[in-house]
Amino acid sequence: MKVIELFDVEYGVNLELLNCEETTADDIDGVNFVSRTASNNGVVAVVKKIDGVIPQKAGTLSCAGGGSVLETFVQTKPYYSGRDLYVLTPKKPMTIQEKLFYCMCIKANAYRYSYGRQANKTLKDIELPDTLPAWVSSVPVNPITTSNLSENALSFDILKWAYFPLSGKSGVFKMESCKCSNAGQLLEDGDDIDYIGAKKDDNGVMRRVKSNEELTTKGNCIIFICDGQGSVGYTNYIENDFIGSTTLSVGRNSKLNRYNALFLVAVLDRERYRYSFGRKYKTNLSKARVLLPVKDNAPDWDYMERYIKSLPYGDRL
Repeated sequence: MKVIELFDVEYGVNLELLNCEETTADDIDGVNFVSRTASNNGVVAVVKKIDGVIPQKAGTLSCAGGGSVLETFVQTKPYYSGRDLYVLTPKKPMTIQEKLFYCMCIKANAYRYSYGRQANKTLKDIELPDTLPAWVSSVPVNPITTSNLSENALSFDILKWAYFPLSGKSGVFKMESCKCSNAGQLLEDGDDIDYIGAKKDDNGVMRRVKSNEELTTKGNCIIFICDGQGSVGYTNYIENDFIGSTTLSVGRNSKLNRYNALFLVAVLDRERYRYSFGRKYKTNLSKARVLLPVKDNAPDWDYMERYIKSLPYGDRL
C-alpha cells in the first residue's frame, strides 16, 4: 500500500529558523524546531511560540521532502517545521513501534532521490508493506528525551590527548581473531545469532544463522575489519555474542561498554584512510596507535563514557 493510504500527508508550516527566537531546552513553553536534517530526530533548536502559528501535533511523523531527503522521524512533542518538511498523520491509531517501522520503510527509499530529485511530488505514492512483521510489536522503545548539545555535551581538547598502542602488552586492546572461515559451508540459516562479516553497514551483520558454539565469539568487543574490499580499516562495536568471519579481529578491554565503545569507534574510523584492500589492517594492528583522552597516563575510559552520554539522545543507547 502507499503512504497516502496510511497517512494524511500535509505540508508543514514552512518556517525559517532565522525568523524564530531561539530559547533553551529547559524552557517549558519552548517548541522544538524540526528541519530537514538527518540527526537529532530532526530537531535543530528550541524556539519560542509564535502568535498565530499552531505547532504540528505530537505523535505525527516529520518527513524531509528535500535536503536530507526522506529522513523521517516520530515527533513526540509539538513542533514547528522548517522548509520542505512534510507532516504525516496516521489515519488510524498506531503504536510507537508501528510509527517507527514506517519511518524506517520510508527512509529506505532515500536512494531513489538526491539534491536535484526531491520527494515533494512522490512522497504520497511511496510503497509501504501491506502487513506488519510480527516482531514490530515486541520491539522495546525507550522514551525520547531532547537535550541540547551546546549546553550539555562535554568539551574536549585534542591537544591534551595522547597516543596509545592499539594492541600489545601496554595496548588499548587485547586482540583475538574470529573463527568462521567459510560461512557458506559452515553456517545454516536460522534466527539464533548474527553472522558478522567485513562490512561497515548494519553493524557488520550479514545474516542471522543457527547457533554454532565452536564458531561463536563473545560480545562486548570492537571488531576491526582487516580484509574486504571497501571496508578495510572500519570498526564496529558488537554488544552480543556473534559468529564472525576470519577477516575480522576482535579487541577487548575489561573497561569497555556500549558508551565508551561508540566513542572509540568514532575515533578509530577516522584512521581508516591509512588502510585499503592492498594495505591490510591485520598486518598493521601491532604497529597501530590511537589518539585518546588521557588520565594518569592511561586512556580516560570514564571521560569517553560521559561524553557519549552527554550528547543528544545519548540516554537512548
